[in-house]
Amino acid sequence: MILNDIVTQVRAIIQDETVTYRYSDTFLLQICNQGLKRIQLLRPDLFSYVGTITCTQGAVIQTAPSDSLRIIEVYSIVGGTGLVEADREVLDQTVPTWPNDTEAAAINWMRHVRNPNKFFIYPQAPASQDLDIEYSQVPPTYDGTTTVTLLPDAYVPALIDVVVFLVESIDNEHVTSGRAKMYKDLFMAELGATTASLPVTDTENAGQPLQIEVV
Repeated sequence: MILNDIVTQVRAIIQDETVTYRYSDTFLLQICNQGLKRIQLLRPDLFSYVGTITCTQGAVIQTAPSDSLRIIEVYSIVGGTGLVEADREVLDQTVPTWPNDTEAAAINWMRHVRNPNKFFIYPQAPASQDLDIEYSQVPPTYDGTTTVTLLPDAYVPALIDVVVFLVESIDNEHVTSGRAKMYKDLFMAELGATTASLPVTDTENAGQPLQIEVV
C-alpha cells in the first residue's frame, strides 16, 4: 500500500480527476495520514508492533516506547521466561505488599487502566531487565511513495472510505451530507469498530478472567 494509489482511487470516487484539481495531492496525502490515525484509534490491534524495552530498575510501573498508542501484550523477559497477565486489583487484595517486594525477574504484568501506555510488573524490576512487548505503534506521516507497512493491505478499502468521508464532509459545495455519511458507515462497518470489541481484540484472553502467580 502506498498513499499515492489511495489518492488516485479517492479522486475517482469524488470525481476530482480533472487536471485543475479541487484538492491538491498534498492536501489529500494529509487526509490519508489522518485516516490512518483514525483507523488506529478504532482498531489499535491493526498497528501492532513487537519490540523490546529495558525496564526501569526498582520500579513496578513501566512505560511503553514513545511511539506507542497503547500496550497490547507483554510477552516475556528477553531470553527468559514468559509473563502472565494479571489483574492489579486482585493482586492488591491478595498480596497488598507486592509493590515493595524484592527485585526479581518479572512474573506478572498488569495493565494501567488509566494510562494505556504504562503497565505494572511484579515483582520490581532488577537491573538490565529487558522485556519483549507488543504495542500499537503510531503510524508516521507517510509521503506518497513510501510503503505503509503498519496496516495490512486488506484494509485499503477502509482507508479509501475514511478519506472519502473526510473530504466529502468538508466539501459542502460539491456533495450532500448523505454521501459523506454513506462512506462513514462503510468505514465503520469494515473495521467492525465498537468500544465493546476492544477487550476482545486487545487481550490474549479476550476479556476473560486473568490468572495471578505469586512468589
